[in-house]
Amino acid sequence: MIEARGLSKRFGSQLAVDDLSFEVRPGHVTGFLGPNGAGKSTTMRMILGLDHPTAGSVTVDGKPFTEVSHPLFEVGALIDAKAVHPGRRASDHLLCLAQSNGIQKSRVDEVLGLVGLTDVAKKRVGKFSLGMGQRLGIAAALLGDPEILMFDEPVNGLDPEGILWIRNLLKWLASQGRTVFVSSHLMSEMALTADRLIVIGKGKLIADTTVSELTSSAKGASVRVVSPRADELAVLLGARQAIVVRGDAGVLDVTDLDAAGVGDLAAAHGIPLHELTPKAPTLEEAFFELTKDQTEYTTGAFPGAAQ
Repeated sequence: MIEARGLSKRFGSQLAVDDLSFEVRPGHVTGFLGPNGAGKSTTMRMILGLDHPTAGSVTVDGKPFTEVSHPLFEVGALIDAKAVHPGRRASDHLLCLAQSNGIQKSRVDEVLGLVGLTDVAKKRVGKFSLGMGQRLGIAAALLGDPEILMFDEPVNGLDPEGILWIRNLLKWLASQGRTVFVSSHLMSEMALTADRLIVIGKGKLIADTTVSELTSSAKGASVRVVSPRADELAVLLGARQAIVVRGDAGVLDVTDLDAAGVGDLAAAHGIPLHELTPKAPTLEEAFFELTKDQTEYTTGAFPGAAQ
């Protein structure tokens, strides 16, 4: 388990992490979300002892990472996939890590096969694509078969097959009772992969919740309705103060009235329904709503941009 208590980090006048407390428990994939500049990478670096907290504490399995006697056996991390000597062969990079941590050479071949790099094991890392570098970083994190795993943007540069593979890998690791902590900006992937979410903005905790709880509590839930008498139903819904957006012929998108209310109204007037489907906001929509006042870097508008 990873446990942060009152964690803060200041760089000069900038407070990057502000009194942050959370737990990452085993048996789940926990997504770590936040806008650019929210303090995610700084937090992960403090967990690994790469940055020292200005205040507060963070522990892995009850102790600071600096007190872990065999790091690769307890915590595996991918923070910067480019932090590898470009002239070193992939297998040699992993072998150096293995030998310096008392890990058998056979494990190097195992993780190379697991991440799909067996055929390029003797290739120099400087010739790797971004996706291949990510796979090598994941192999290094898995090398000691640790119980705690941390990944910062693990799908960067991966092709569709690689994205599906890492998604299934993370779920499998969590199913074994391991602690899996993943930072990502890809909301669609987090919606498919994560069980729990820790969301921060401007260094502060915004939410510690599940994916379903976050999306169900967000604004923007609607009901898709299909009826051969959609025009008549739209008038009745409007009279009930529901907001109706007309789509294709016979299709309505209804907000401010739930599926039960729409169904009851249609039944009371004998209007047949061919579809009545509640639609919860996506994780991306819920995330934007949650962090709209926490974004440090905002883009400018351009003609045709969504408002």
